[in-house]
Amino acid sequence: MANDKKVDLTEETARKWLKERGVEIKDIADLVFFLQEKYHKNLKMEDCLSNVERVLSKREVQNAILTGIQLDVLAEKGLLEEPLQSIIGTDESLYGVDEILAFSIVNVYGSIGFTNYGYIDKLKPGILAHLNDKSTGECHTFLDDIVGAIAAAASSRLAHRAAHEAEE
Repeated sequence: MANDKKVDLTEETARKWLKERGVEIKDIADLVFFLQEKYHKNLKMEDCLSNVERVLSKREVQNAILTGIQLDVLAEKGLLEEPLQSIIGTDESLYGVDEILAFSIVNVYGSIGFTNYGYIDKLKPGILAHLNDKSTGECHTFLDDIVGAIAAAASSRLAHRAAHEAEE
């Protein structure tokens, strides 16, 4: 992890649950690279990884990860009350709470994150295609949006930093 800082239980658990659900930090960094490579000619994967790490260090992001993954797991186990069980279990198209949770992540880094999030959510490249695959038997109603939002936020962070450096 970035700078070998002490990680608290919330961050540790959020990272662990991402990994347990099949999401690696590199998968998210790949999405950041996908979003930013056209705008930064010398973009390096280490820059993408660093920005993902910084986004994951935010408490708001950790809380969204924990909440969303927990709801996905409960739906996967059939432990939610109806009609919520069916809505989350099938990722019903008119259910927007998963996107609202994702917006709490995107909002941390400003309005450019919303554009990045909308774009990546529509295309579903990389790990998002896997998370959105309903044939796996896994429920990722919240996780696919959370991962896309983390990538969008990290992309926004990267863009803001590049703009600031260009001004100096």
